[in-house]
Amino acid sequence: SSGINAEWPLRPGSEAFCKKNINCSIEESFERFAPTIELAKENGIAIRGYVSCIAGCPYQGHVDHGSVAKVSQKLLEMGCSEISLGDTIGVGTPGKIKELLQAILPHLPVENLALHMHDTYGQAVANVYVGLDHGIRVFDSSVSGLGGCPYAQGASGNVATEDLLYMLHDNGCDTGVDIDSVIETGHFISDFLERINGSKVGIAKTPRS
Repeated sequence: SSGINAEWPLRPGSEAFCKKNINCSIEESFERFAPTIELAKENGIAIRGYVSCIAGCPYQGHVDHGSVAKVSQKLLEMGCSEISLGDTIGVGTPGKIKELLQAILPHLPVENLALHMHDTYGQAVANVYVGLDHGIRVFDSSVSGLGGCPYAQGASGNVATEDLLYMLHDNGCDTGVDIDSVIETGHFISDFLERINGSKVGIAKTPRS
């Protein structure tokens, strides 16, 4: 047994980003990954799809809401049980995310959706809140806001787990996650990597020497 229990095909909502990222069109990317998805299904491996650049593309700018819905629908039809909608370069704002969700939710099951918000312009927590308000209950994050996008200059990492937990807990969400342990981990990894802690909550709760 390989120990693999999930598989994650990535599909940009933008044709230009797809060409730059994986060197093919969106339609060609479906054809490329179809055998992998079928193999995963045959072996009982859960499939989570990703749709990137939902709020904007570094190469073509605006990404059509219809394209995001179409790619998401195709991934569900192919066998993905969950679709993570990603603001890959972090240009989304609460207004943009609200407009997008209101356009696509009539065509997609909200229980099969997640949000993946990068925090380039400091909007990620607010964008997650919009998703929460629209019924989404799964959100990607990274400790201390680690990460980025090599195809988008200046794009920072995913929303910091510490900041996400702080907002969710304050709004009465039971995440089952110990925020203090995550904050401690954020300090550790930031010190180890010799980088500035990307979490506002982590910085606010920095241990005093």
